Amino acid sequence: VDLNTIEANSSQVKQLKQEHSKKMADLDKIIVNARGEISNEKDPAKVLLLEDKYMKEFNTKKESLEKDYNTRLGGIEKNIKAEVERKAKKDGYEYVFAKSVVLYGGKDITSELLNSIK
Repeated sequence: VDLNTIEANSSQVKQLKQEHSKKMADLDKIIVNARGEISNEKDPAKVLLLEDKYMKEFNTKKESLEKDYNTRLGGIEKNIKAEVERKAKKDGYEYVFAKSVVLYGGKDITSELLNSIK
């Protein structure tokens, strides 16, 4: 099984990546706002406070986004693996290997799984 192909063609993964990209673009707005506000500030002490404030805000939101993305991606991967297991049991396969570790032989069931994994 080529798990990378299955993951790349999963509508759930595509949607998750789209949502993540939009959220990351929103995160970039924090940087733009911070630069604008910091460039308007003349007091060096206030500049440092603003930099610290925006850095903390950015890092907190980025960590939260990454954690959410990884959690949701992990759930999708778990569903994909469950579908691989279901297919293996249904078709009587004792073992299913990732395509990247098989040097020779075997049957590639990637295309069969692509139809059943959303």
